[in-house]
Amino acid sequence: MTTMSPAERPALKLGHSMKPRQLTMMGLGSAIGAGLFLGSGAGIQAAGPAVLISYLVAGTLIIIVMWALGEMAAANPNSGAFSVYAERALGRTAGATVGWLWWLQLVVVIAAEALGAAGLLFTVWPVIPVWGLALVFMVLFTAINLAGVKNFGEFEFWFAILKVAAILLFLAIGAALLLGWLPDVPSPGLHNFTADFAPAGLGGIATALFVVIFAFGGTEIVSVAAAETENPERSVGHAIRTVVWRILVFYIGSVFVIAAVLPSTSAALKSPFAGVLDLARIPGAGAAITLVAVVALLSALNANLYGASRMAYSLSQRGEAPRFLSRLNEARVPVIAVGISVAFGFLAAVLELLFPERILPALFQLVGSTCLVVWGSALVSQLILRRRADRAGTELPLRMKGFPGLTIFGLVLLALIFAVGFSSPDSSRQLFSTMALIAGIAAACWIGARISGRRPS
Repeated sequence: MTTMSPAERPALKLGHSMKPRQLTMMGLGSAIGAGLFLGSGAGIQAAGPAVLISYLVAGTLIIIVMWALGEMAAANPNSGAFSVYAERALGRTAGATVGWLWWLQLVVVIAAEALGAAGLLFTVWPVIPVWGLALVFMVLFTAINLAGVKNFGEFEFWFAILKVAAILLFLAIGAALLLGWLPDVPSPGLHNFTADFAPAGLGGIATALFVVIFAFGGTEIVSVAAAETENPERSVGHAIRTVVWRILVFYIGSVFVIAAVLPSTSAALKSPFAGVLDLARIPGAGAAITLVAVVALLSALNANLYGASRMAYSLSQRGEAPRFLSRLNEARVPVIAVGISVAFGFLAAVLELLFPERILPALFQLVGSTCLVVWGSALVSQLILRRRADRAGTELPLRMKGFPGLTIFGLVLLALIFAVGFSSPDSSRQLFSTMALIAGIAAACWIGARISGRRPS
């Protein structure tokens, strides 16, 4: 896993000024965004309190995936990350397909974060329309991403600190509410759990599962950012361990509080954190947490724009995308790659003007199952590359424990998620759409390689 061909070294032309603490907080920043502050409400509407099952299943899978990615990223820090690993394990067409699929996923997520943040801010500051706020956010964070990875990393670090502190405060208030410690506020107890834990049955859990997977999507950006981090061999392992357990605590803890306080039919699930704090009767808390949620979504937008631009850069460096996407500015940022990655966000803002309140739900549905495919490719790649390294006697800076059992368990869990997904009409449509998208990307990559004279595999 340690040797790289010249075509696999895009990160060597980028900066290496991101600090380990920034890498850790970026992992949190990319995952704690629209999926938690908005998607958690959608998940509870679909499955009721049983959404916790969806979170536990997806959380177990993402832990295994992150361990596998950590092993590969420590051995081969590369801005193409799992796309490069898939290429080495499965061939060029597979690597290019995974790279473009993840890029498209993040491009959609960027638009979703911008619209989600704009929609929340509009509820407390209804001056500029949602589409206008989304445009402002897109311009601002495009500029931040063009300023250089060191400045970007510091900005993301403090963004993530703020939302982590806010979530911890929310968990404390939620615990006090459930335990009846707030004056003159009756505790809802666990009635929502005991009265109707799974109102929509297995189908609801399956539908919620894909909303939850969208929420965890983006965590894998840590493996992309490793290429621009100081001492990636050590930084990656610490970041992976820290990010995984914090995300699980924040997500499962927050969703438990929301599901206990707000029934699955509550209109407050549109902004679930604010809904809980409003019921707690804390003056101004609902508006305050809404503003924090705006910051969280913008932080995730910031991190995901970084990830999308670096993947486009890597694809260009490996000949899987136009060469001009490799062009760097004076801050050693792939400026054109940033531009094409943010373009769909501007389009989504215009679509929001034409079709108000219909774009964000469509974006949530579009990208949920693409995360599963990316995670599956990472597990298969790690299984193949680790066995190659063991046969060759290659020393790895970070070794995933429980190999190959945990990797195989992750693949089995992934297969079960697909099986459950195909059993539900809503999620099966999403899965079939994803399969069609993958087939189209793979065909385009194969044809592009033939036309350009490269040898597809």
